[in-house]
Amino acid sequence: MLSANGCSMDLDATFLARIQFAFTVSFHIIFPSFSIGLAAFIATLLVRWRMTGAEHLHRLARFWTKVFAVSFAMGVVSGIVLSYEFGTNWSGFSRTVGNITGPLLGYEVLTAFFLEASFLGIMLFGWNRVSPNLHVTSAVLVAVGTSISAFWILAANSWMHTPTGHAMENGVAVPVSWLEIIFNPSFPYRFSHMFTAAFLTTSIVVAAVGARYLITDRFVEEAKTMLRMGIGMVALLAPLQLVIGDAHGLNTAEHQPAKVAAMEAHWDGSKPADLILFAWPSDSEETNHFEIAIPNVASLIITHQWDGLFKGLKDFAPQDRPPVKPVFFAFRIMVGLGMLMIAGGLIGAFLWWRGSLFQTRWYLTALSYSWPAGFIAILAGWWVTETGRQPWLVHGILRTADAASPVSAGAVLTTLVLFIAVYSVVFSMGIYYINRLIEKGPVGASVKSSQGLPSRPLSAAEEAAHEAIEEGR
Repeated sequence: MLSANGCSMDLDATFLARIQFAFTVSFHIIFPSFSIGLAAFIATLLVRWRMTGAEHLHRLARFWTKVFAVSFAMGVVSGIVLSYEFGTNWSGFSRTVGNITGPLLGYEVLTAFFLEASFLGIMLFGWNRVSPNLHVTSAVLVAVGTSISAFWILAANSWMHTPTGHAMENGVAVPVSWLEIIFNPSFPYRFSHMFTAAFLTTSIVVAAVGARYLITDRFVEEAKTMLRMGIGMVALLAPLQLVIGDAHGLNTAEHQPAKVAAMEAHWDGSKPADLILFAWPSDSEETNHFEIAIPNVASLIITHQWDGLFKGLKDFAPQDRPPVKPVFFAFRIMVGLGMLMIAGGLIGAFLWWRGSLFQTRWYLTALSYSWPAGFIAILAGWWVTETGRQPWLVHGILRTADAASPVSAGAVLTTLVLFIAVYSVVFSMGIYYINRLIEKGPVGASVKSSQGLPSRPLSAAEEAAHEAIEEGR
């Protein structure tokens, strides 16, 4: 097996614990990311419904609320184990920085989870049981709750990358200024980057489902609404994400230069850096093989000067470098998908402006298959962020090797195998059920009859009866 710096090592408990946490957090992160954007989308639909009275917006909100419920539940289930891993596998982390990360995670529960829990039930089951205004308010508050949750989680994570506002006493970090801890140097960039990514991911999924319906000539009115809202958000947010990402990269270059060097596979800091399109970095040889690069462009991006210099990997001791290959390739996957999102959003906006969005079949077909793009980009970006921080768990304070618990490799391996098995089942069942919901479509919407003619929308009573039958199943 390989250690953080690519050297050979035995299969030990620390390495297995890293794999276990990477697996569980990678599985978990896609669901909250989707839920953040989806909650806001549902709230927007319901607010628009109350303002316009358009029933297809109400049907869409009800349809996507079912998908949200599954995603939210899978996020909660997959995230529970993460808290336990802090104690079972990373007791050194809890002991050294628990005085800071513990309260931050506690604030997330107090301000966000309680808010979501208070109004989630009304949002999910209050369609025919509470007043429309209360139901819309509940959806809005759930959306606010998911955003507040992201705020606190990213505050804690950002502090681990750029720790400030603390003092070290007997090897333990204690808070000095909570404002500095929460609004640490990387927090504004990390929060805006992740928050935008969540909205982009949801927008792509919504647009892809709309394209899928329109291609098959089903739920046409709802499909057009999903396409307009989804494409509009992608066309707006994807270019904005490029600007945010650039600012985030400059902040990272200031506070975590080794990570940026790994992202660019930049070895020699005494020379301007090329923008490497492809290469096979070698940690042991400290060079890149099969390199395809554009001269000086990386220096222009990072320093905003054609011949600007920034630190290379050789400026750091081998034990202080992150593993280059996973950071390098994950970064290019994220950026590549981001560029495709920009192109897809702008093409969609152009077709919309020309009045041909709903008739351009090649674009709708490509869009219908694009739904995983946001999830893959989030995972790739997360791997860049977290793997690029190695060998530090809390940058400059606590190394990963010093944070591990004194547990046996066998115990960690056993739980890792169990997690993989259970998560695989949960993930498969969740995706299967979400796909069934999407295939069924919005209840009460007009669909094509067997003769190819539009069938009438269901009445309110018929829709309620249909929902009761489905819930009984």
